[in-house]
Amino acid sequence: MKKISALLLTIAMIFTACKSHNKTILIYANSNIQVDDSQKNIVVQDGTTHVEKELRFSGSDPVVLNIQGPGGKYTLEAKEDGLYIANLKSDTVVGSLQHVGATARTRMTQDQLKSDLDSLNKLVRNENVNAANKNYFIAPGKIVRLTEFTKAKVFGPFTSIPSAFDAGSVPEIYKFYNLSEVRDIISKLTDMSKYKEGNETPGGE
Repeated sequence: MKKISALLLTIAMIFTACKSHNKTILIYANSNIQVDDSQKNIVVQDGTTHVEKELRFSGSDPVVLNIQGPGGKYTLEAKEDGLYIANLKSDTVVGSLQHVGATARTRMTQDQLKSDLDSLNKLVRNENVNAANKNYFIAPGKIVRLTEFTKAKVFGPFTSIPSAFDAGSVPEIYKFYNLSEVRDIISKLTDMSKYKEGNETPGGE
């Protein structure tokens, strides 16, 4: 029995040692992202164009990024394996896990519209935002771990999720926006809500 237990322990240790450790960091910036060969020294300038760059790291050690930006020098650290967003933009970015595919909505009721507005208003105020809810408020100069799945798909600011995108091809899907984008969406949904309320009929939506 002792020999079997020792063998099982050895096998478990081998599997643990062989497990790959990976970190993927998605960089958001307002200008060209300059990265050295180590991928850990990054320079960005002021700008008005949304730019993204994906950095991949292997190994269990924390990854420390040295940032030189318009506001000066600072560091960002990714400790755990998984997928991160590092926001080097001048604008906060917000986003969440998306439920797309067969369960996606094809129409919006008045109650759903009000619920969406409530959720978006809380999001821009950084209320009820946490990893358990799978929603995120990433201020400039901050890094956040989204998920353990490095192959999750993230659609960034100013990019829509294509209707033909195969949601089954990735473990999770996230959508992020500039804070200014969300405020525009809130304004449009508010107008839509007022229109729906003004056109409601008894027994109808």
